[in-house]
Amino acid sequence: MDRLTMTDELEAIDDATITKRKIDHTLARFSAAHDELEAEEAKKRERRERLASRPAALLEQTRTALQRVVTTTDPEPAEAAEEASPQTRLQEKKERKTRQAAKAGRIAAAVVAALVFLSIGTAWGAQTWFDAKFNNVASLDEDSADIQDAAGQTGDENFLMVGSDSRDGASAEDGVGDTEGTPGARSDTVMIAHVPADRQRVVMVSFPRDLEISRPECKRWDPATSSYSDQVSPAQKITKLNTAYAVGGPQCVTKVIQQITGMKMNHFVGIDFNGFKAMVDAVQGVTVYNEKPIDDTTLGMVIPQAGEVRISGDQALNYVRARHVKGDPTSDYGRIKRQQAFLGALLKTVMSKDVILDTGKLSGFIDAFAKATFGENLGINQMMTLAKSMKGMGSEKVKFLTVPTTEEANKRGNEVLLQSKSKTLFQALINNTPLEEKTPAPPASDTAATPTSSAKSGGAKKSSSSG
Repeated sequence: MDRLTMTDELEAIDDATITKRKIDHTLARFSAAHDELEAEEAKKRERRERLASRPAALLEQTRTALQRVVTTTDPEPAEAAEEASPQTRLQEKKERKTRQAAKAGRIAAAVVAALVFLSIGTAWGAQTWFDAKFNNVASLDEDSADIQDAAGQTGDENFLMVGSDSRDGASAEDGVGDTEGTPGARSDTVMIAHVPADRQRVVMVSFPRDLEISRPECKRWDPATSSYSDQVSPAQKITKLNTAYAVGGPQCVTKVIQQITGMKMNHFVGIDFNGFKAMVDAVQGVTVYNEKPIDDTTLGMVIPQAGEVRISGDQALNYVRARHVKGDPTSDYGRIKRQQAFLGALLKTVMSKDVILDTGKLSGFIDAFAKATFGENLGINQMMTLAKSMKGMGSEKVKFLTVPTTEEANKRGNEVLLQSKSKTLFQALINNTPLEEKTPAPPASDTAATPTSSAKSGGAKKSSSSG
C-alpha cells in the first residue's frame, strides 16, 4: 500500500504522538461539548424571546380589536342615502337605536376579548410570580395514621387556616404589640375550610383557641426563622389548642387537627397579624354588619356604631382580634363569629368586579397576601379553588360552624369537646353526607377532657348528597 495514502494511525507510536493524540481528542470533546451548550443556550434564548413577546402580541391584538370596533361604523354611501325613501321621525329614531345597540354589542364583545387576551397573556407570569413570593413552610402530614378513610377523601380540598399573633417584625404603629411584650407565637385563629370533591358546598369549621386537647410530641418551632429544630417537645395530655402552634408550629397544629377530625389536611395557610392590615387595605376595606357597637376592654372602642360599616387598617385588625367585648359573655365564641363573618366578607370583596377588574387592587392584594402568609401546598390555583367555591354558592351552600363544645370553660379554663357531636360532624364532612342542623342534648358521659385520636379503618362511601 502506498505510504502516502496511509493515515497517521499506522505510524509508529511514540510518546510525542500519544501526547499529541490525547490533546487532539481532548480538544475534540471540548468542541463537541461547546457545540451542545451553544445549541441548548440558543433554544433557551428562543424560548425566552417567545415568552417575552407573547404578552406584547396579545396586547397588540387586543388594541387592534378595540380600535377596529371603535372606529368601525355602518357604511352609509351617499348614493344609498340619496336613493332611500323619506323616513318618519319614529323610523329614524328606531334605526338610530338599532345602530347604537349593534355598536355597543361589538364594543362589549371586544372588551370581553381583551380580558381573555390579558388573562391568557399574564396568567403564567402571575402564577409564577405569586408562587415565588409565597413562603413555603413544611406543615402537612398527609400519611398520618389519624386520617380516616383516606381513599374516600380523594378529591376533597381541606384548608387548615391558622391566624398567628407572632409579633416578629411588627412596629409600634402596626398596633399588634411587639416581641418584648408578647414573645413567641400563638394561634389566635384555627379554622378548617372543607371543599368536597363534588364542589357542591363549602363548610368552614372554627376551633376555640382554648379547646382542651391532648398534644402529641412535636419538633420545636422557631417563628422568627419559620423553621424547626431537632429538639422535640414531649407530648402533653391536657393543654390548650393554641399551645400546639406555640410549641411545634404548623406541623404540630396539623397533627392535632387531624387527630380531632380524622380529615386529611392537604393545604396549610398561616396568616400573621403583622401583615394582615395590608391585605385589607389593598382592597380598600371590607364591609361588616354589627348588631351593636364593639367596645373591647383591652383594645378599646373598635366600632362605635351599629349596622353596616366599612373597616380597614387597625380597625379591621382589632375587629378580628377583639376577645373581651363588653356585653359578650361568650368571649372566644363571639370572636369566632366575627372572624367567620369577616373572612366571608373579605373573600366576597376580593372576588367582586371592583377588585378582579382593577389590576392595582388585585395585584396589591396578591402581593400583601404573599407577604403575610406562609404554609404548604398553597398557590394561586389552590386559593382560587377556595375563593371561587365560596363566591359561586348561596348562603345555604356555605356553612360557618364551630366545633361542638360544652361552651362553658372547665375548672382549668379550657373549652371541652363534645365527642359524639364532633364525630358526627366530621364523619358527615368525610363522607359528604348532609349536616345535622339540630341534635338532641348529649348525655353527661358524652363530654370528655381530651379528644381521642383513633383512626377509622375504611369508612362509608361518599354520598352524592351535598346537604
